[in-house]
Formats: sequence, structure tokens, C-alpha cells
Amino acid sequence: MEDRLEHLRSLKKEALLGGGADRIAQQHAKGKLTARERLTVLLDEGSFREFDMLARHRSSRFGLDANRPLGDGVVTGVGTINGKQVCVFSQDFTVFGGSLSEVHAEKICKVMDHAMKIGAPIIGLNDSGGARIQEGVVSLGGYADIFLRNTLASGVIPQISVILGPCAGGAVYSPALTDFIFMVKGTSYMFVTGPDVVKTVTHEEVSAEDLGGAETHASRSGVTHFAMEDEVSCLLAVRKLVDFLPSNNRQQPPTRPTLDSPTRLNTSLQSIIPNNPNQPYDIKDVIREVVDEADFFEVHESFATNLVVGFATLDGMPVGIVANQPASLAGVLDIASSVKGGRFVRFCDAFNIPLITFEDVPGFLPGTDQEWRGIIRHGAKLLYAYCEATVPKLTVITRKAYGGAYDVMSSRHIRGDFNVAWPTAEIAVMGAKGAVEILYREKGKGANGSAPSAEEREARLQQRIAEYNEQFANPYEAAERGYVDDVIEPQETRRELIVALRRLRTKVDTNPWKKHGNLPL
Repeated sequence: MEDRLEHLRSLKKEALLGGGADRIAQQHAKGKLTARERLTVLLDEGSFREFDMLARHRSSRFGLDANRPLGDGVVTGVGTINGKQVCVFSQDFTVFGGSLSEVHAEKICKVMDHAMKIGAPIIGLNDSGGARIQEGVVSLGGYADIFLRNTLASGVIPQISVILGPCAGGAVYSPALTDFIFMVKGTSYMFVTGPDVVKTVTHEEVSAEDLGGAETHASRSGVTHFAMEDEVSCLLAVRKLVDFLPSNNRQQPPTRPTLDSPTRLNTSLQSIIPNNPNQPYDIKDVIREVVDEADFFEVHESFATNLVVGFATLDGMPVGIVANQPASLAGVLDIASSVKGGRFVRFCDAFNIPLITFEDVPGFLPGTDQEWRGIIRHGAKLLYAYCEATVPKLTVITRKAYGGAYDVMSSRHIRGDFNVAWPTAEIAVMGAKGAVEILYREKGKGANGSAPSAEEREARLQQRIAEYNEQFANPYEAAERGYVDDVIEPQETRRELIVALRRLRTKVDTNPWKKHGNLPL
């Protein structure tokens, strides 16, 4: 028996070394952790239980039968994050460059299937050179098996991808199908075709960093939601995200203890709106003032900055926050922000996370670029997401709510549950100047019966703007019609949102039966 135990121990010791000490040293020299070291940072101490540690590939081509490392380049299993059970896989670049083989894919599929069965989030740590070329179509089939599981798991369990090395070709589509993507600046890359292929096909000279680095995808393409400075901070951020999420779509988000009083007044908000309606302010100051302990976990921080999305808690209850940002493009909605907001709203709705919307929006961004690239269908994504959502939806109009954008931003008309406005709110078809120019197109006559002078035209324009503002640029007509439930003082915002959230805990709403809707992709 002792001999057999010793053999088992030696096999497991071998598996723990992955590709061997030399390759581990090379990984460290690049400033990267190994697959197992990453799991040590990500998971609670001592909680990891591994699957298929002794699995080996079955290929014999190109001399592979002489090199069959244990684990076959991916570590899989279950563990906990702050006590919450999660399923994980961590690709090991020290073994065949983390390339995906038949067995490698089988291990990932097995842990994904397990996650679905037990209703636990799946977290993938990606560090791979792509498909294992020696195995040909078998490795491609392995990718497709994973893609299918990503799709079936969507909206059932949270899926998080962490890119900690290269991710190219077909490998990028599994992360793209998941809910959130994390990348590390300087060491992780995502692209369908690398710089060499781009140069061959299009004659463009581009570096890997510019083509598919973390900062490129965080700010330009929007592919990644988080671009972190190093691997440890990245994995710790994943832990924080998991804290806001339920384990699956049948659970409610976990409440957290807080010392922040639910009746705390937000006195600093009494003067946050500038007197000049065209002057910006930072909506994040409003968010941090309202949420528990000023703790706002922003998602997609560097992409489409005219819309802010992220997670926080109110009275210990996790909420998803969507807010127009007056400090960026005046808070208008455009293609990028509509797509960003629409996907975030749909995620929150899928996992029973209430939505808080802070609205200050002058409309949709005009121009040929936006129109020709499809602002109509892309803007409809955000509208569709809000209309479809059945979670509690609470909206605070802080200043502008103009035109169709007023409707889109979780208005009462699309099943908003609690809609309030500050006294500074302006709810109208458009801004005063544009409205007056349309309403009063005739030039009129001057004081002596002739054409009015420039001074007279300007004076008349300002008078009509003032009249329009007095009649429309306020929240009271909407309040008279019940389109907003109340006009509140800004300092009461936190207290009123918490009271409404508590009331809406028992909300039940449904959509008509359908196989699925036809989202305007």
C-alpha cells in the first residue's frame, strides 16, 4: 500500500510543477504568475479542490506521445470567494503554451457543466497560445464545445473571463460570450488576427499592444470591462465583483452588512447642480454620495465615458447603477454608450439585481457619423433592455431629460417602478433655445414696423427662452401627470431610494411568453 501511496504522491507532485521549473522561471521573468499561483490569489485560502489533475492528452502525432504532461495545460476545480462557491479553470502557459487540446477542452467543459449543475459562477483564467496545432480539427472542436456551454450558461450563472496572457483567433470568442472580461496592462492581449497577419493582409503596421492590448480594449473597442495594472490587483478585483453577484439566476443578490445609515441626508447634493444648465458636473460625485460608504465599483470605466455603469450597495442591497455623465459629451447617448448600457442592464436583469438610474441627458448625439453607423438600431438596444427588464427599476432625474432619451432612461412609461426628480430637473422635448427657434420661425417686425434689428431679435429670443423655461424646463408638469412619482430635495435621494428598494423587494413582473425576443443587434 505504501508503494502505491508514494506513486500517487509523486504523480501529484509532478502535476503541481506543470511544465517544469525552467518554464515556471520563464513565466515569472515575464512578470506573470503561474496557473496555480493565480488560483491562490483568487480563491479563499485552502478552499480549492481540483478536478482531473492526472489527465493526459491522447495525441500521438508530431511526437506528442513522448510528451504527455499531467493536467494537459489547464487547472480546473471548485473553490470559494469570501465563502461563495465558484468553479474555475486556469490555463497553464508552461505546458504547451497553454494551447487547447481535446483533453484540455474536455476539462474546461467538465467544470463548466459542473458549474451549471450546482448553480455557481464560472471564472476562466485565460493564458493560452490558442488551438494546439498538432491536434488539428480536434482542438477546433474543443473550442466549439466551450462556446456552446458559454451560450447555454448565459443568464443562468455569472461568467467571468480573466485574460492574463495572449488570447488570439478562436480563443477570443469564449471570453466575448461571457459577462465580464478583465485584462492586465502590458501582458494580456486579445485579437482575432495578430499584428503579423494584419500586416500581410492590410499592410498596416501595428503593435500587439495597440492592436489588442488591455488599454486599447478598455477605451476604444469596449471588449474588456476592466484593465488592471498587474495580475494581483486584477484577481482581487474579480473577488470584489463576485461579492455583488448572486450565484445563479434563481438566487437574489447577497446582502452585505453596512454601518452607513439608511436615513443619512446627502447635504452636499443640495448645491451640486450648476446654475448654468450648460455647465457640467461629475455624476460620480452624486453616485458616491448616495451609495453605502461611497463604494462604487465601476464597470467599463474608460469606454463610452458619457454613460457610467457599475455596482454598489444601498442599505446593504446590491444594485446596478446606470447614469448619464454630464462631464463627458454633456451626457448624450451615442452608439457606444447605448451598447454599453444595454448590455449592463440586461446582465442586472438576468441576475435579479435592481437598477438605479441617474438621468441627466440632453438627447442622442446628432451627426452623419452616428446616423450612418446605426445610432437608431444601437440606441434601440438600450431602450429594449430597459423595456424588457423586470427587476426593480428606480430613476432619479437630476437635470435634463430631453426628447426620446427621456423615454429610454428607465422612464415610468417603460415600467419604471419609482421615478423621482430633483427641482432642477428639466423634462421637455428639447432644450429651450432649439424649441424656441422651431416654435417662432417668423422674423416678426421691429418697433417701427421694419425688419427687427439684431438687438431686437436677440432680446425677443431671450424673452421667449425665459418663457419656455418657465413653462417646460421643470419637473412639475411631469409630476402633475404622474410621470414622476415625486419631486424631492437632492439631500433626500439616498433615503427615498432605500425606502423604495425595500418596498420593491417583493416585486413580481413578467414578460409575455416567447422563445426569445429579437434584440436589435
